[in-house]
Amino acid sequence: MLKIFLKSLAVFLILINISKAEIVKKIEISGNKRITSETIAVLGSISLNEEYDDAKLNSVLKKLYKTNFFSNIKLTIQNSVMNIEVIENPIIEKIEITGIKNKNLLKAVNDEMSLRNRMSYTDAQFNRDLNVIKNIFKSSGFYFAKIDSSITKDEKLNAIKLTINIDKGERAKIKEIVFIGDKKIKDKKLLEVITSEEHKFWKFISNKVFLNESLINLDQRLLTNYYRNLGYYKVKILNSFAELKQNNSFKIIYNIDAGEKYFFNDFNLNLPSDYEEKDFDQIKKIFSKLKGSIYTLDNLNLILEEIDYVASLRLYDFIDINVNEKIIDNKINFTFDVVDSEKFYVEKINILGNYVTIEEVIRNKFIVDEGDPLNNLLFNKSVDQIRSLGIFKSVKTEIKDGSDTNLKVVNIKVEEKPTGEISLGAGVGTNGSTIGGGIKEKNFLGKGINLTSELDISEDALKGKFVYSKPNFAYSDNTLFTSINSSTSDFLTDYGYKISDIGMSLGTRFEQYENLFFSPELSLSIEDLKTNSTASTNLKKQEGSYEDLYFNYGFDYDLRDSSFRPTKGSKTSFYQQLPIISGNNEIVNIGVFTQYKTLSKKSDLVGKASVYLKAVNSLEDSDVRISKRAQVPSNRLRGFQRGKIGPIDNGDFIGGNYVSTLNLSTNLPGLSSIEALDFNYFIDIANVWGVDYSSDIDESNVLRSSTGIALDVFTPIGPLSFSFAKPITQKNTDITETFRFNLGTTF
Repeated sequence: MLKIFLKSLAVFLILINISKAEIVKKIEISGNKRITSETIAVLGSISLNEEYDDAKLNSVLKKLYKTNFFSNIKLTIQNSVMNIEVIENPIIEKIEITGIKNKNLLKAVNDEMSLRNRMSYTDAQFNRDLNVIKNIFKSSGFYFAKIDSSITKDEKLNAIKLTINIDKGERAKIKEIVFIGDKKIKDKKLLEVITSEEHKFWKFISNKVFLNESLINLDQRLLTNYYRNLGYYKVKILNSFAELKQNNSFKIIYNIDAGEKYFFNDFNLNLPSDYEEKDFDQIKKIFSKLKGSIYTLDNLNLILEEIDYVASLRLYDFIDINVNEKIIDNKINFTFDVVDSEKFYVEKINILGNYVTIEEVIRNKFIVDEGDPLNNLLFNKSVDQIRSLGIFKSVKTEIKDGSDTNLKVVNIKVEEKPTGEISLGAGVGTNGSTIGGGIKEKNFLGKGINLTSELDISEDALKGKFVYSKPNFAYSDNTLFTSINSSTSDFLTDYGYKISDIGMSLGTRFEQYENLFFSPELSLSIEDLKTNSTASTNLKKQEGSYEDLYFNYGFDYDLRDSSFRPTKGSKTSFYQQLPIISGNNEIVNIGVFTQYKTLSKKSDLVGKASVYLKAVNSLEDSDVRISKRAQVPSNRLRGFQRGKIGPIDNGDFIGGNYVSTLNLSTNLPGLSSIEALDFNYFIDIANVWGVDYSSDIDESNVLRSSTGIALDVFTPIGPLSFSFAKPITQKNTDITETFRFNLGTTF
């Protein structure tokens, strides 16, 4: 009996609902002044000769209210006529913001406000915008900012004018930072970890001395990660709060419970059945190395990065890594489950913003192309290669859904910058000066062609060089380069000889194997060496004309994480010059190894160490010509004049048969965070020695070293770079150079 009653009730309710539905044959709209009836019908998705019940009418109301055009809507249906009565929200005639002189703050306010001129006004949106403005000022340290607003309404035009007056007041300074609880680490060290800083009179540039909620939240994350990197796996930042002190300053208190230290124990790696176990042997070596060591978050992330890197390298393109932890006393077992993830492919790549650069130049740098799997590692590498071109101010990417669920559309937006540069360089030292300059164009005709012309003038020498380089020559993925050079070094008055040289070269560069680049080259030069009676006996023996045809080649093995501002990895290079036709048959060997390492993730501190080795010898036991002898590259020994160290013959620095250098450098945190400035500290160590043509000459086998700072800054007139160096060790015959600068202008 009950079942029959319930069924009857359900049928009755359905019939009632059906009876409420009505077919709309006409639409009548009233109260609208600014918005047309046709527009209202479209906004509400209202159609004639359709049946409308309560649910559909509610949907129409929601759509119309969502437009923010109306403050009130009344909707009825009677005799197949839909009646819509609306009251329009006023339109914003003007928004005036007063009291802000700082253009950056004003821009931030305008960018974040939802209301705009000529938009419909609602109280809810305006109140939201006022809260947004308060938060913007709080994030900049203005915790005591006062915001007053007023609304002027024109009833006739149904328009309003909004006035927002802001008195930002004084910034809230951080007077003191305190750490309490079971912290186990000294306050001095914890102050180095966090971003916030105590206000001191000399920190007038820093924004970190002002109270900022987002910085405090960042401090909590930094402290958590710092403790976990010391083995405190269960560390808790219980709370952080600010106490208002005198003079509108604050005391920030962080309450920390470090807990006990934990250690890595057993590791397991579970792979899908179709993966090759041997591809992940390097991961298992890391497991063995870490077992029993103190738990650190960095090492855990290292494992995840290595798994992801190996998977991408071996073209296991779509993976997820699930990490399971099991704690036994103070030891942690980790299981890494590698599983196949959802597969995505690149449907299309759009390139935007390249008004000068042709699209081909950018597409040539893609490793991931249209139709390929969307491999994150290779995609990021492609973006880095675009940045490394050095012809764009910025490169931004956006990945959007494609036409199908497993397809993605990639938008790459570039912002072009001036790629031509006219430069002027000079060096000032203990024994005169040098001057030089050049013209460079990195994107000739928008085709990515590199043109370089250089001119170097000193008291005794004049050198010039022109280089043409074309990437992806004839769509071969090979870079074609050719150069012409000429130089004259006139030392007849001082040392009794003069060298004139003219030459040209033709070569190419391409990726032979993954990350291994090969660059073969043919070079031809004609040299004339003249001497007079004041020249040394050894130099007089070398007088004459020489024609040299050389085959030069080089290998570069690049394992850096990025060619654009690398933070880790290494690059190994070897170059050799082999004589085909030569008067003396000198062979030149050059080896370079450079290592990058992130020293501090908090401050983006990156260290760089580089070793340079060069040897020049004759294949026939003859003497190496004066023009072929090795000199220390000027950028590898700052603080000394170029070519003014090493063995001396008749008062002339003749270079050596061997050169070695060690260069250590790091960017300086804080200063290097400024967008247009690179600040580095360096230590240079170098030596040049060996005189094959005479045992009477001092080989000058002495280590030279220097330390100093280097600054690169992009100014309104162009790039400016300079170095200030102080020699540490030297030989008394060396000529030093304290200051060196280079100024360029772009076009």
